[in-house]
Amino acid sequence: MLGKIIDDLDDPNVVLGLVAALDAPDLLARIGRSAEAEGLTPQAYLAASVRTFVDEASDDTWLQLVGIMNRSEDPSLAAMRAILEAILPANRGVAT
Repeated sequence: MLGKIIDDLDDPNVVLGLVAALDAPDLLARIGRSAEAEGLTPQAYLAASVRTFVDEASDDTWLQLVGIMNRSEDPSLAAMRAILEAILPANRGVAT
């Protein structure tokens, strides 16, 4: 199921459904800001970023994702949330 979501990230309806399922307006805002900074649509930014993460993830990262998925009632959604939080940490770009 996770693979299907990743494959379908070029579909705006899949992206909107994913964002709605995550129920994370702050994450949507981070996606929008990052996409704008890269000169991409939020959909294109999300698809490219998730695919890059998947392609470059270490064995340790995959092991962490499997653990997250095993503890969740919705493994694919939990994995996507973890991936997006890794790509777009809440404190990125925030001065401390």
